[in-house]
Amino acid sequence: MNKKIGVIGVPGKWSSETLADAVKKVTGFRLLISMDEVSCDLDSKKVMYRGMDLTDLDAVLVKKLSADYEPEMLNRLEILKILETRNVKIYSKPETIGGLLNRLNCTTTLVIGKIPIPPTCVTEDPEQALDVVKKYETAVFKPLFTSKARGMKMISDTPSAEEEIRLFQENGNRIMYIQKFFPLPNRDLGIVFLGGRYLATYARVRQNDSWNTTTRSGGAYEKCEPDEALIKLAKRAQALFGLDFTCVDIAETSIGPVVFEVSAFGGFRGLQIAHNINAAELLVDHVLNNLSTP
Repeated sequence: MNKKIGVIGVPGKWSSETLADAVKKVTGFRLLISMDEVSCDLDSKKVMYRGMDLTDLDAVLVKKLSADYEPEMLNRLEILKILETRNVKIYSKPETIGGLLNRLNCTTTLVIGKIPIPPTCVTEDPEQALDVVKKYETAVFKPLFTSKARGMKMISDTPSAEEEIRLFQENGNRIMYIQKFFPLPNRDLGIVFLGGRYLATYARVRQNDSWNTTTRSGGAYEKCEPDEALIKLAKRAQALFGLDFTCVDIAETSIGPVVFEVSAFGGFRGLQIAHNINAAELLVDHVLNNLSTP
């Protein structure tokens, strides 16, 4: 199909390169765009990257907005909104991605949508945060912009808790997002959807004594076949956001299944390792089918 489709991603990163390769395999066109080199002229509504006018593209696939989760991603989405006004189709839409980048935005949408989450409190007051730690006994303090547990801090009800809270807040976390810690059954699940349709599930399985199961902390991807109830829960959660491709992180806890987050970017590597599914190729097929539909 003769379509010019760009990929927003991070050059050199596996998932971004894989998606750009998948686009080229079908269209013959390859453009991997790093947002830190994009400029936007708000008068002409031209969006430029290395001398190329991105408004000439038919579509853009958003794999990564930044190498790290950071507030700057929200500003980069504003540029993509301008690109969208020039009839460039964007997958997933900027407004849907924007509701997921900030952990608090994602969580409040889940709560309003009546999706079960771990007991959670948000406060700027250190004294109230200390009361929450006492209530939860052990709590996980999470930055609002983070992935793979980066910057997260486990704080227990000990004499050092007050000082640990102070240090966490001083480390750029004025608003403290606090969740009750649940010992997980050595794994949590990534339940993946494409265009709202269930694809497959992988588990992140703890391999050491880390408190979390992320691959950054040594967790390993394994194939998983969850029951229908878990799939239905994940489907309800992802439907609140309307992404073209997404992964719902669910843990099975002592109080039942809880949703930790819905991801705007995750899922590629887990599907590849656990199921040998090339999610990039499936996403490209989904987008091309969408573009060909009047």
